Amino acid sequence: MIYVEAPDVIPSTQGKKILFLAGTIRNSSDWQSQLIEKIKTLDIVVYNPRRKYWPEDPNAAIEQIKWEYQHLQDADIISFWFAKTSISPITLFELGSWIKTTKLLAVGIEPGYPRELDVIIQTGLEQPDLRIFRNLDHLANEIFRLMNQLSSF
Repeated sequence: MIYVEAPDVIPSTQGKKILFLAGTIRNSSDWQSQLIEKIKTLDIVVYNPRRKYWPEDPNAAIEQIKWEYQHLQDADIISFWFAKTSISPITLFELGSWIKTTKLLAVGIEPGYPRELDVIIQTGLEQPDLRIFRNLDHLANEIFRLMNQLSSF
């Protein structure tokens, strides 16, 4: 696994499959680290938008938004995690943007997430066969399944 944390970039991902970890960052546990631990054996590039340290620079938000936009474009798989501690408006926006594409998506919702029903209904209307997972173990299993699907092409 090659791990890339915002705002870092790597010179080339040629030949590697890319996973972007979309989901709740503010007011949530570091679920990204937990998920990465579960999928660390995959031969994949993982883009993680959660920074260990947020700089005092007022331009950091602009840099972050542009970094996420570019790396979402580059991803082969986008996983989404909606933590129960936040409505996660940016994650909702990103899911709405990518649900209408051919990108492979893995969606997870922590029990107690305040907009759970909205995500389930809207996702089901757009992609009725897309399963939604309730814990990180099942989300990780779905990422493995999607990687196998990509590998068979």
